Order: sequence, then structure tokens, then C-alpha cells
Amino acid sequence: MTDVIARLGGVYLGSRLKRLAERLQGDAAQIIQAAGIPAQPGQMPLLTALDDGARTIGQLAEAVGSSQPGVTRAIGQLAAQGLVQTAQGSDLRQRHVSLTPAGETAMARTRMHVWPGIGLAVDEMCGGDTAALLALLERVENALDESSMVARYDRLKPPVLRIREFEDGLAQDFHDINAEWIAAMFRLEPTDREVLENPRQRIVDPGGAILFVEAEGLGIVGTCALQKTGERSFELTKMGVRASARGLKAGEFLLDAMIARAGEMGADPLYLLTNRHCEAAIHLYEKLGFRHDAGIMAQYGARYERCDVAMLHRRRAEPARA
Repeated sequence: MTDVIARLGGVYLGSRLKRLAERLQGDAAQIIQAAGIPAQPGQMPLLTALDDGARTIGQLAEAVGSSQPGVTRAIGQLAAQGLVQTAQGSDLRQRHVSLTPAGETAMARTRMHVWPGIGLAVDEMCGGDTAALLALLERVENALDESSMVARYDRLKPPVLRIREFEDGLAQDFHDINAEWIAAMFRLEPTDREVLENPRQRIVDPGGAILFVEAEGLGIVGTCALQKTGERSFELTKMGVRASARGLKAGEFLLDAMIARAGEMGADPLYLLTNRHCEAAIHLYEKLGFRHDAGIMAQYGARYERCDVAMLHRRRAEPARA
């Protein structure tokens, strides 16, 4: 079976490092136990820090890069094992931690029996270049000190949605996305089939436009067209979004892009024809500046049998008419 953690590379760096740490610490525990040292691998950095002399909890936390509560718990365990002791410092708010004679003996055995062999084993696993690995780890640690992964993610993450222009290779997506929702709610009328089966000839070549919305990891999830119906008049039509894109606001993203494109093309009027059963779509149209319009219904509404709602787009800065 494929190792999914390894396959995803840096995406699962934390999981891979944790897995590696568990394997290395498992082996280290056996080595430490064989050397007669009554401690666990996770406790050894604290003992090593205390080997240089007594320290406060805060100093220990800084030395091993851990939280003070975590260090306090670990020191309590080491004290119970007889390896460390605490004493009141000159500052009554702080206690100093130091090695006991048993702790000093444990560190002496560590320097003699554990570190040399583990150092050679690690260097062998690194192909003789442990320094390069340690330098890279230090680089990552320093980078996290400068800026967290959350902050970097927010700054660098690619957009979930992006707009794609029409190309013949996407004609089938244009057909399928629209045919799916129309057939599910109504029936495909001859004018639907003519447009869906000939998008370039019926939409693009006469001066209209077709846009698509693509979602990261999902591909093309929605489409919308601007069909030229007069010298400057355009119908916003054939807009649909796949069910797989629900919750991504792909429809709003796409509609906003198409309204902007209509503005660039000088659309006047920009209108749409729909049906009252398309309640969610109508709400979105209203949100982005479309208003119900009897004049549009009278002029264009007969195009579709299912049409009982006609809407006209008004620029957001233009006040709605009473």
C-alpha cells in the first residue's frame, strides 16, 4: 500500500516528523534502558540541561523549547524517580532544579554509553552528513520563530476558486453542467439544446462570452454565458454549478466575474430570464444587483416556456427605481 504521508511530501511534514520521532525515540528507549539509566528519551533533554547546573523551571523551558507546564510535569516525574531535586531560590517565587547524585550518575552513564553510539548510528543513517540535516531543521525552526505556518498559509495559499475562459475543450462541461440542472428542474427546450450543443457558434462567435469557475481539487464546477441579443443588449444565461461545489460560493464568485465582464463589454441592458422555482439563484441575482423588471419580461420573456421571472441588472451605485 502507498505511504500516503510520504506521498504528500511537505503537506504532511509534521506527521512525518512525528512518526520519525516515535521510531527514533522507541529505539533510544531500548538503548537507554540497556545502559541502566532510569529515564525515558523525552526526559533526557531536561537532564542534559541540568547537567550544566541548577536552573529554574522557566530556564529549563527555554533550554528545551517546551512549555512551563509541560516542564513542571516532567520535573515532577524525574523527582519521583530520584533523579532531580528542587530547592527554594533567593527569589521566593522561584524554585531551582538540580540533579541528585543519582541524576549525576545517570548523566555520566549517558555520556559514556549512550551518546557516542547514537551519534554514530544517526550519522550512518544520514549518509555521513548529519550536519546538513541539522542545518535544515534549524532553518525550519528559525522560520517558524519568524512567522508561524498559519500566517504563511494565509499569505501563500492559492485561491480555491479561479475563473477560466471558454475553450473548445470545455464545451462538454458547459453542456453537462447546464443540462444536469435544467433536466432536473424542467425539461430541455429546443433553444437550450441549440445553445448547449453549439456554444461557440451560438454564444462566443457572435460576440458573447462563456466563463467557467474551477475549484482547487475539483476541476470545473460551474459555468455561465453572456449571449448577445442586440447591438448592446446581453442575456446572462446558462448559469449552473455542480453539486460538488456547494458551500464554496462558486456561484457567487462566477456571477460576480460575469457581471464584471458584461461591464467591460458595455452590456446595456444586462438581463436574465429564469423561473420562480429557482429560488436560491434568484436570491443570488438580487444580492448582486439584479431586479425584477416587467419591461424585460415583455420584451424577452417569450424565449423560454419556463420563463416567469425576468430581471435587469442595475449598477450597484445606481439607486433602485421606486
